[in-house]
Amino acid sequence: MSDTLRTADLPTLAAALNDQRTRSLDVVAPAATVRAVDGAIILRGTEPKITDDGVDTVDGRYVPTGVGDEGIATKLDIPIGYLRRCRDGRPDLYDKNINGWLDANPGRKFLIRTLRAADDEPRADGADGIMRAFLSDKYRCIDNFDVLLAALKGMNDAGVTDPVVDADLTDRRMIVRVSTPDVAVLAPKLLEGYRSPFGGHDAGVQHRDGRVGDIAGWTPERVANASRDEGQTIEGGGETVFAGFVISNSETGGGAFNITPRLVVKVCRNGMTITADALKRVHLGAQLDDGIIQWSEATAQKNLALVASQTADAVRKFLDPAYLAAKVAELEAEAGEPIDDAHTVITTVSKRLGFTAEEQANILGHFIKGGQLTAGGVMHAVTSAAQLHTDGDAATDMEAKGLAAMREAVAATRALARV
Repeated sequence: MSDTLRTADLPTLAAALNDQRTRSLDVVAPAATVRAVDGAIILRGTEPKITDDGVDTVDGRYVPTGVGDEGIATKLDIPIGYLRRCRDGRPDLYDKNINGWLDANPGRKFLIRTLRAADDEPRADGADGIMRAFLSDKYRCIDNFDVLLAALKGMNDAGVTDPVVDADLTDRRMIVRVSTPDVAVLAPKLLEGYRSPFGGHDAGVQHRDGRVGDIAGWTPERVANASRDEGQTIEGGGETVFAGFVISNSETGGGAFNITPRLVVKVCRNGMTITADALKRVHLGAQLDDGIIQWSEATAQKNLALVASQTADAVRKFLDPAYLAAKVAELEAEAGEPIDDAHTVITTVSKRLGFTAEEQANILGHFIKGGQLTAGGVMHAVTSAAQLHTDGDAATDMEAKGLAAMREAVAATRALARV
């Protein structure tokens, strides 16, 4: 009953968000109206809301998602690992723990976000839908659909009329990646000697038409050739880095609304996010009253206008050619550090940044295939290996560590030199 998307286009994302919006219902529920029964959350006695369509109520049986369980664990101070173990092997203990802590705090209230099953959707165990979030009653909802509309308006206000968009939608958040071929620069030092790990060759080695050349490094012509090899023809002389940004938002407590600049290496579809310049708006506001949440049109329009305005300001900055050139220059100043002991450096970087063993192996493989034996090559390896994730959250989190990986690689290499 939970919809997820990976690298979807804009129309697909918009359709999914609109569908979720029609099925979502939020309620501020006192602890006394919430019970856990057979691993599901039962809501009884919540205040109904009279709307133009009739009487709406959230009462029913809702199966928590993984994010929903995390919210329960956080708000009731139950270790999440233990709660998951109970769900998997002892649903009776799952119920007893939740109900026990709810009974111990009868005066508490929670914002519970549900997603009701579609009319034609099979309902497991008689569930009315999923409980996708269990949050503080001070949580201010900034919904994905509204964020997307506001962001599109902000892009249009900033003069972005034909962006390249792909998006992920998970139980935790919406991630929208935007780039534009209208703002691009050459980055010869950043990409010197690099070849796509997905194709295994650079523009000077081999092409689909059989041409073979040397591997002296990237030139505008080679970039254009490599882009054509990957179906990414670049107009305007073969610029190698495009300006872009990432918009992320969580409806379920998985992070604030963010707009983050992103540089896109079109030769290999890598993306590098610059988190230091991110715009952030935390989802926390005034305490909410009991009952079903239905924002007034005036409140909704104020939220929409603010998000649109902030997006327009951020986009103007992130898509400024001078901003792009300055960021590329910053990267190139650090990217050229040679990496002699790749295994040790990447192991060190992976430990410091919390990469899993599988991610570490993929990074090392992409570093070797990429052929750029520098700190910049480590960054490219991280951002390209991130594309192997089928989970949008994991891919986004890994890509966001690309710049940090480059800087950690520099530090690790210099530390080895002092030994």
